[in-house]
Amino acid sequence: MGCAPSIHVSQSGVIYCRDSDESNSPHQTTTISQGTAATLHGLFIKTDAAETIPSVITYQNRHSRNNSYRDRKENSGGHVRIEAETQTSHTSVKVSATEECVGPMRLTQEPIQVLLVFAKEDSQSDAFWWACDRAGFRCNIARTPESAVECFLDKHHEIIVIDGRHSRYFEPEAVCRLIRATKPSENTVILAVVSQKPADQDEPSVLPLLCAGFSRRFVENSSVSACYNELIQIEHGEVRCQFKLRACNSVFTALEHCQEAVEITSEDHIIQYVNPAFERMMGYHKGELIGKELTELPKSDKNRADLLDTINTCIKKGKEWQGIYYARKKSGDSIQQHVKITPVIGQGGKIRHFVAIKRPHIDNNNQVHKFNKEERCSGEHSQSGKLTNQCHSLRHRDRRKDSIDARSLSSRGSDAPSLQNRRYSSVARIHSMTIEAPITKVINIINAAQESSPVTVAEALDRVLEILRTTELYSPQLASKEDDPHTNDLVGGLMSDGLRRLSGNEYVFCKNMSQSQLAIPVTLNDVPPSIAEMLNDEECWEFNILELEAATHKRPLTYLGLKIFTSFGVCEFLNCSEATLRSWLQLMEASYHASNSYHNSTHAADVLHATAYFLRKERVKSSLDQLDEVAALIAATVHDVDHPGRTNSFLCNAGSELAILYNDTAVLESHHAALAFQLTVRDSKSNIFKNTDRSAFRTLRQAIIDMVLATEMTRHFEHVSKFVNSINKPMAAIEETSTSSVNSDCDANIRNSPENRLLIKRMLIKCADVANPCRPLELCIEWAGRISEEYFAQTDEEKRQGLPVVMPVFDRNTCSVPKSQISFIDYFITDMFDAWDAFASLPGLMEHLSENYKYWKGLDEMKCKSLRPPPPS
Repeated sequence: MGCAPSIHVSQSGVIYCRDSDESNSPHQTTTISQGTAATLHGLFIKTDAAETIPSVITYQNRHSRNNSYRDRKENSGGHVRIEAETQTSHTSVKVSATEECVGPMRLTQEPIQVLLVFAKEDSQSDAFWWACDRAGFRCNIARTPESAVECFLDKHHEIIVIDGRHSRYFEPEAVCRLIRATKPSENTVILAVVSQKPADQDEPSVLPLLCAGFSRRFVENSSVSACYNELIQIEHGEVRCQFKLRACNSVFTALEHCQEAVEITSEDHIIQYVNPAFERMMGYHKGELIGKELTELPKSDKNRADLLDTINTCIKKGKEWQGIYYARKKSGDSIQQHVKITPVIGQGGKIRHFVAIKRPHIDNNNQVHKFNKEERCSGEHSQSGKLTNQCHSLRHRDRRKDSIDARSLSSRGSDAPSLQNRRYSSVARIHSMTIEAPITKVINIINAAQESSPVTVAEALDRVLEILRTTELYSPQLASKEDDPHTNDLVGGLMSDGLRRLSGNEYVFCKNMSQSQLAIPVTLNDVPPSIAEMLNDEECWEFNILELEAATHKRPLTYLGLKIFTSFGVCEFLNCSEATLRSWLQLMEASYHASNSYHNSTHAADVLHATAYFLRKERVKSSLDQLDEVAALIAATVHDVDHPGRTNSFLCNAGSELAILYNDTAVLESHHAALAFQLTVRDSKSNIFKNTDRSAFRTLRQAIIDMVLATEMTRHFEHVSKFVNSINKPMAAIEETSTSSVNSDCDANIRNSPENRLLIKRMLIKCADVANPCRPLELCIEWAGRISEEYFAQTDEEKRQGLPVVMPVFDRNTCSVPKSQISFIDYFITDMFDAWDAFASLPGLMEHLSENYKYWKGLDEMKCKSLRPPPPS
């Protein structure tokens, strides 16, 4: 245990510092001038000689002190001797700069500074001193009002503690007023220390203190813990609030210098703020506007009669309104403005303010634009950046592409408003282009229809527009998480890219596979008889891929791939040799992780088998050409290559190399497609595309990539919905209304269009990828166990690494596998396979799906959480 140095102060003002070290060697004595005594070791020094007391004593921040102090006073020869000893602290808090947020603004707060204004030292000032030490605050002591103000102006303390118990030294209210008269004190908390009153006396009113400028009152208590608690409460309360308010000055500075006119009103439309740009535009001084209701200001008669009602209806719903509005200036002239009014939600979730941003509506030639539509009302979460002027149909006469106005170039540097107007005009020209997406056309049609519609219809169309402007057009909304946690966790884990929270942990897996890992290629003729016999049944849906996995020592993809690719004539189509195909299949299989319980080469072989089975169905076969078939078989083979056994959400949360590479979007699917082509073209021996025509290769590559990306679950409902609306429903309508000959022709026209062939291929591989619930029961149970184990392992690793747990229900100690399967079938499988069955005719699959669903339901009703029912007792 180390001891602090002993300090001796004489009335002559000479300070003697006697340092002690851990050895038994004699102490050395050092003489220090009075000028440095105030900050020596951060210790307060007391003496009866008034001339030796510094008016401000600085306390250097300490982080290793103890609350145990012994002061011993010894009178010797007219001298006052003080000795302070400290021990290593276990209670001091090391405080560094902290971060606070004001809306989107991120602020850094330095350690708190405290000013103690005490005329003389006593147990109360000491208690606050050591409380600051414990809290890690920087502290100063001032003895006089003048030195207090001087110190405050130099340091700008967040907290000031003024001793109000002894008015014979100074008036505390006067000191507080002196400090409050300075500009920096606006955001300072000032605490008054008052005397303890006897229990039989009434509690005095705090109003005189508040009127003097104090923020709060502290009844004297020399306990360090009491002072510490008071300071910590102030820090977490008033200081943090004042810190955020102080930061608002920067926001107002930005508003004051903003070129756009800004007007802020209360929820009752009382003007609370206007910036100088608003004053210049409207001709008013802010003193003439602030405090007035908007209804008190003169209105222009150029607006539509119902425009104000339309605006109010929109913004009172919490929606942003944007459009063209005529305002009347102080001079009486009307000015056409582009106005954007945004409601600001405050306490209680209610609208507390409205912020209006206004600018003159003029083009490059200062001519008023003619708009077909003058306002737009958008949802609070709409993509306002993309849709700002979609409903505006702008006309511009000058569309010359090659001419440049030299005058405009020369004036850009000096004419800021003109430059700003050019920017707005450029945006307007972009929105006036004839390149329109279908959704834009729909929105414009609805906007036009609103103008002549009754209010009820217009409001209904508002809701339609809100839906159309979201990005999740095809994703159904889930019920609350408490309703079905299994479904919510499963769907959330599969259909999102996680919380996007990067950490120091990185999930990196190996992408370098040496050729030495690959077995020597075999021919179909070399296949062992037992395996060849199994492969004879590969065209049957009940084909047991798990038996093939065991027979081939976990290399089913190469054997099954050779059989299926040969039967579909892939080598002939690609103009490659069988040896090249064998090498490629072995390379792809070696690139799957055998350690994964689910996403391994057996899963790839299973998906390949389902893909081949679907391709042989009559309607599918007649809809696709051979290039489509070859693309589907290759996509099925590579669709999960190098899968790490973790979901996209996990990789995003772990900040993996792949998540960073692919911007947290379709991470694994993008990797599977990219790596498959990288591996394929790396070596001529396994490059199945080396003899393919360039044009055919590009078409084939595009189709393969599209199908692999279609297996990503975030767009699941989009793909299914498009298939149903573009193929199922039109074909059903034709079957109901047409004769057999016409029916056949129309049916073929629908199926064979390029857009619909794309939808068919996506639907095909999606169904093949998740066909496990439609397999025979024993296969269904095995696959359910494998995927559950992979999710359990992910949850274990997430907990181990401190990552967000993507699917909490997949805890191996508590998870109900039957419930997870029921949720997966209900949410993803049933509708998709109903649609696929309606197209491809798959009665056998649907029967298996029904039986398997009943099996899982039965286990769930028995409260069984495992794959199989418990053995009979």
